[in-house]
Amino acid sequence: MTITGSRTSHGQVVDEIGTAIISGEFPVGSVLPGDLELAQRFHVSRTVLREAMKTLAAKGLVVPKARIGTRVTDRQFWNMFDGDVLTWHFECGVSEDFLLSLYEIRLAFEPAAAALAAEKATPEAIDILRQLAEDLGNPDHTTESLAIADLRFHMALANASGNPFMRTLGSLIKAALVGAFKLSSTPADRMRVSDVKASHMAIVEAIESRDTAAARTAMEKVILVGRDRAQASFAAQRG
Repeated sequence: MTITGSRTSHGQVVDEIGTAIISGEFPVGSVLPGDLELAQRFHVSRTVLREAMKTLAAKGLVVPKARIGTRVTDRQFWNMFDGDVLTWHFECGVSEDFLLSLYEIRLAFEPAAAALAAEKATPEAIDILRQLAEDLGNPDHTTESLAIADLRFHMALANASGNPFMRTLGSLIKAALVGAFKLSSTPADRMRVSDVKASHMAIVEAIESRDTAAARTAMEKVILVGRDRAQASFAAQRG
C-alpha cells in the first residue's frame, strides 16, 4: 500500500493499524512489527509512523516498551469514547452486547443533555432543533439520508445543552447512530419517517416549554426505539 501526503499518510496509517488491532490481526499483548517493517508496509517515513504511534497510544491501543517494542494494550485501556476506536469496532463487526452497551451509555447521557437543553438552550438553538426535527419528516429520505439527518439533530442537541462535556460525547453519539444505520435493513418508508419526526419533535416541544422531565422522557423514548430496532436487526440476522 502506498500512502501519499503527510497529513493523509498519518491519518491512514492510524486507521490501518487501529483497524488491525481492533480486528485482532494484531492481538492484545502482541508486539507490533518494527518501525522499518511498518514504514515499508505503508510506504511512509519513520517520522510519520512515529506520529501515528503517538496517536494510537493516546487512544489507549498501544504502549511503547523499552527494548521490546510497541505492545498492543489490553482492551480495558482502550478509549471507548474515542470516535475512531468506536468506528473501527463497527467496521470490524460488533456483537449485540457491544451495541446494547453503547445504547446504555446513550441512555445515561443523552436524556440528561435534553434536560439541560430545556434549561439552557437559546431561542436560536431551539429554532435549529425544530428545523432539524422537521427535516426528519422529509418523505424523500433514503435510509442513509435519514440516518444523517438524525445524527445532525442529536449533535445539535448536545450543543444546545450548553455543557462542554456533553458536546465531547458527540463522537460516541455519531458512532452509535452510524453503526445502527449500518446494521439496519429497514427501508426509510413514509410511516417510519413520520414516526421519527414526531418523536424528535416531542423533544423540541419539551425543550421549548422548559420542561426538563418531559425532555428527558422524550429522549429516552427515542433511544429505546433505536435500541429495539437494533435488537430486531440482530434477531433477523440470527434467523
